[in-house]
Amino acid sequence: MADLLTISDLSIAIDTGEGTVWPVREVSLSLAPGETLGLVGESGCGKTLTCLSITGLLKRPVRLAGGSIMLQGHELTVPAERAFRHRQIGMIFQNPLSCLNPVRTIGWQVAEAYHLRTGAPMRAARREALALLERVGIPEPARRARDYPHQLSGGMNQRVMIAMAIAGNPALLVADEATTALDVTVQAQILALLKELQQEFGMGLLFVTHDLGLVAEVADQVAVMYAGRVVEHGAAGQVFSTPRHPYTSGLLACLPLVDEDVARLSPIEGMVPPLGAMPPGCAFAPRCAYVHARCLAAAPPLDQGVACYAPLLEQAA
Repeated sequence: MADLLTISDLSIAIDTGEGTVWPVREVSLSLAPGETLGLVGESGCGKTLTCLSITGLLKRPVRLAGGSIMLQGHELTVPAERAFRHRQIGMIFQNPLSCLNPVRTIGWQVAEAYHLRTGAPMRAARREALALLERVGIPEPARRARDYPHQLSGGMNQRVMIAMAIAGNPALLVADEATTALDVTVQAQILALLKELQQEFGMGLLFVTHDLGLVAEVADQVAVMYAGRVVEHGAAGQVFSTPRHPYTSGLLACLPLVDEDVARLSPIEGMVPPLGAMPPGCAFAPRCAYVHARCLAAAPPLDQGVACYAPLLEQAA
């Protein structure tokens, strides 16, 4: 099956008064139709900027500095493909209240999303908006369509965001920390809804989070980012059961397990290096227990799903 989304050697730069920094460097990812790719890592590792580059929402001083983003055979880095990108990509943001228009009803906003993506008249778009609100679980959609965002709960507003994102049946859905601001009960409901919608419409789903537990529930593939690079990429079951990069292993060791009595979790010592002071070699080297001279000299490439000169399985062997 041909890939729905293929990202090759994506780099993003930020021009500052003190020079240029690179929050995303040489990222390569792929996603098949109907598949879920979990993109995980600590805050500041480049997950959101990667998403914004796909959706075309980068703004100066942040800029796309290199690489390719292919969606259904269309090169999205070309300005001429802006309309195609808008039709085929839906995005769910972390905080719906910061994205929804406070002076427009939710029904109008969903209708506008459908109108802009499909070109349908607003009268037809308003009818479709009611169907979309009902599909994402908004009770009494005809009545609630007249409500404003401040009249809804956080979970309901996130459902409105999802309705806007799937309006017009896009091929790719990008969910950037879409459940982080919700309590665990609503979080589970939103995850179940996303799974249902993905199966119903056959969308590819790029699910971005720092929560490895959520990724284990929804993802087919997992890409782990650290300091702007992908350091491990593979099938979700394989990455979680046999992590190969020390950073991935460290993240999993930080997770509390309900079936084990552990007195103290094992944190990853140290801090992520600042963008303006990246080490010349592997960015994880200052925090890695397995570091050696080669790691300090040059950053390892992503080879067979892991960016490490001495993957953990090889060391165990």
